[in-house]
Amino acid sequence: MLPLAFAGVILERKKRMERRKKELAGQFKESMMILASSLSAGYSVENALAVSREELTMLYGREGMIVQEFSFMVHQIKLNRSIEQALEDFSRRSGLEDVKNFAEVFSVAKRSSGDVGGIMRHTAEIIRDKMQVKEEILTMTASRQFEQRIMNMIPFFIVFYVESASPGFFGQMYGTSMGRVLMSGCLIVYLISYILSKRILEIEV
Repeated sequence: MLPLAFAGVILERKKRMERRKKELAGQFKESMMILASSLSAGYSVENALAVSREELTMLYGREGMIVQEFSFMVHQIKLNRSIEQALEDFSRRSGLEDVKNFAEVFSVAKRSSGDVGGIMRHTAEIIRDKMQVKEEILTMTASRQFEQRIMNMIPFFIVFYVESASPGFFGQMYGTSMGRVLMSGCLIVYLISYILSKRILEIEV
């Protein structure tokens, strides 16, 4: 199990990154709704970003991830960078597919001289609906994820319980070469099952 301790550090770091991305995705969904409302009110895209930032500040505070991203984009625009470049930087930093799609749609709309406001409103609504579907899926699978975590712990609980209740019961399994090979094989099967259960519950939209 010692090598898994080192892998655990990497997995924990990845889990924290995923948690931050999930939080940013939720905040991005709210920002899309606010941005769409600002565009509907007749603001230009640049002004809509600034107005949306103020409303997002009231929701998440100045330390909110989406607030900092919007503030950075507004600052870039003030330095005469195009809004396309600002959105592209945001999509690269966030690592979110929805942000990347939004930036690409905006860039195409701007180059084609179409109704940028209307296209952005429509795109924002699509992304919002897609993220709502993701949230509904997470809600529906929450109980299964909890069951998965319990099932993952059961093999270890059984081993520790039996060893505590009957010391030496696993002596042949962990004290002999053949037993160690067999239990190592069982551990590999357990790890494969763990990975499969994680992938089964990771439903992409």
